[in-house]
Amino acid sequence: MGQTIKLSAVIITFNEERDIGRCLDSLDGIADDIVVVDSFSTDRTEKICREKEVRFLQHPFKGHIEQKNYALQQAQYDHVISLDGDEALSLVLRQTIAELKHDWQYCGYSVNRLNNYCGRWIKHCGWYPDTKVRLWDRRKGGWGGANPHDKVVLTKGSTVKHIHGDILHYSYYTTSENVAQINKFSDIAARDNMLKGRQANVVIDIILNPLFTFFKKYFLQLGFLDGYYGFIISIHSAYSRFLKYTKLRELNRKMRT
Repeated sequence: MGQTIKLSAVIITFNEERDIGRCLDSLDGIADDIVVVDSFSTDRTEKICREKEVRFLQHPFKGHIEQKNYALQQAQYDHVISLDGDEALSLVLRQTIAELKHDWQYCGYSVNRLNNYCGRWIKHCGWYPDTKVRLWDRRKGGWGGANPHDKVVLTKGSTVKHIHGDILHYSYYTTSENVAQINKFSDIAARDNMLKGRQANVVIDIILNPLFTFFKKYFLQLGFLDGYYGFIISIHSAYSRFLKYTKLRELNRKMRT
């Protein structure tokens, strides 16, 4: 038998009034401590969080990794679960975590994330199972990766077990939201790659990479089985790659002039 633990939930937000209530409700009875770190929302996010009586803090946003690591430091307990404001625990995952709290044996636990796109649950396009470590002992690691694609990085030798249930991710309500996010994230990714000294090759990165991305998402990862939105996701994934590398090329050219 493992140890019985107290669990902190850490969440970062910015203008999440549409989803944050559902996120917090899914943690009710599961988390012993809930802290929301907000980057100065201008909508009803703060009001909703205070009504739910969770700890609500505001902190300037300097990057996804930086913000999540700051939120991690605010947790009351070392055992944490991290969610975004547009995510929630499925009923199965709630039950799994409730049982796990009385038998914690590993450094971290991975879980599948199920993405909702314009009202449809996406099971292909490489979007599922979308396995991520979101439940772990913060003494064993924190957030790393490359902005905006952060991930939990555990110390060498850490043990990880996969658990049942899904994190439900309400990603985009409209295709327009998706396009706006692609534009925003491609800016961040291009800047991050430029700072790392990476270059963009016209043929490989700007032409072939987007074409292969569509082929991979739609055919190899069976995106066509998700119908119309499987096609849209595949197109948008290719467009995201195209923007990332064209913006990187532009940034590199400006650096040389």
